Amino acid sequence: MKTSKIISAAALALLAAAGAAHAEEYDGVHALTTQRTRAEVQAEAQTVARAGNVYGETYHAGVMQVDGTSSVDRNAVRAQAVAAAHDPLQNLDRKAYVNSTIPAQYKNGSLAIRRQQQSQQAAL
Repeated sequence: MKTSKIISAAALALLAAAGAAHAEEYDGVHALTTQRTRAEVQAEAQTVARAGNVYGETYHAGVMQVDGTSSVDRNAVRAQAVAAAHDPLQNLDRKAYVNSTIPAQYKNGSLAIRRQQQSQQAAL
């Protein structure tokens, strides 16, 4: 038993020595080799920053122009927002259920009846 421990320790020491032989050497700090001035680098950084995130999801969508006029009344928009906020199924996602189908109790159950009543009351 004692010899097997000695042999395993020797093998481990050989592996450690072999690993240390492959270590990289430190070359120190490398000198700068750029040919551009500080002003050129800053100008390039500003143009890249203004270009936006090319890896973002909405990069190709562009900027949507809003003219500030709308044909919908402010109160109507607010009423739609309030109705959407109070909708009990607003965060219901098909992907969260088995086979990506929403269970019938959400469509035809008490929540559906409550939504119909709320929509009828809102119409009055």
